[in-house]
Amino acid sequence: MGKVIAVASGKGGTGKTTSAAAISSSLAILGFKTLCIDFDAGLRNLDLSLCMTDFSVTDFLDVVSGRLDLMEACSESPQIPNLFFLSAPSIPDLNEPDEAELKLLFVKARQEFDYCVVDAPSGIGTYFRYANLFADMSIIVILGELPSTRDAQQAATLIREMGVPDLRLLVNRVLPKNLKRINTTIDDVIDTIGVRLIGIVPEDKSVFRALHANVPLLMYKRKLAANDFLDIARRITGEEVPLRQW
Repeated sequence: MGKVIAVASGKGGTGKTTSAAAISSSLAILGFKTLCIDFDAGLRNLDLSLCMTDFSVTDFLDVVSGRLDLMEACSESPQIPNLFFLSAPSIPDLNEPDEAELKLLFVKARQEFDYCVVDAPSGIGTYFRYANLFADMSIIVILGELPSTRDAQQAATLIREMGVPDLRLLVNRVLPKNLKRINTTIDDVIDTIGVRLIGIVPEDKSVFRALHANVPLLMYKRKLAANDFLDIARRITGEEVPLRQW
């Protein structure tokens, strides 16, 4: 039975979608059959990070409504074996699915895949709740700055209330000089939010360059951030991977 992992953030601009794409790509590269679902109805961008823009024809509402089976609706990456993608609808549906319908979607995902990574929308709206409601693990992506930390606290509180059994923190786009300027450390951020750390990813120009070259980050020639995402995926699978010192 597969596991569902929600990737969330309290605010936009943290690199959450990039993280969801990189984590799912890493799990696939490690040999696990992985589905990555965009849950940001109306503001979908996951296809760009996965380099699968041509595969956004169907979406998760096609599965929820019964129009298509899960394996008919999702598409396999032409560049990364074992990686599959299911888009969000381009326009929010006024008749949002209920919990029972979405639960069935994740039951099917667990049956077909080793991992299902859900890119939750920023903020704490309906689809944020749905993305985390059926998750086995939720990863909150933050920046090492005060507004991001405050919003992450709120997101963590809501996710705990939903009963997600495993809540983790990913500190993204880290620049040590910026932490020094605001007189804080990664440990301070962790203590403030009160969530167990799963990884630290540095600021890396390769993320921008890979996106605009239409190459998955994990396959791009420079791999500073990519290697850290690969380590995060290994930790998800249960490997003991030490954190890089900062």
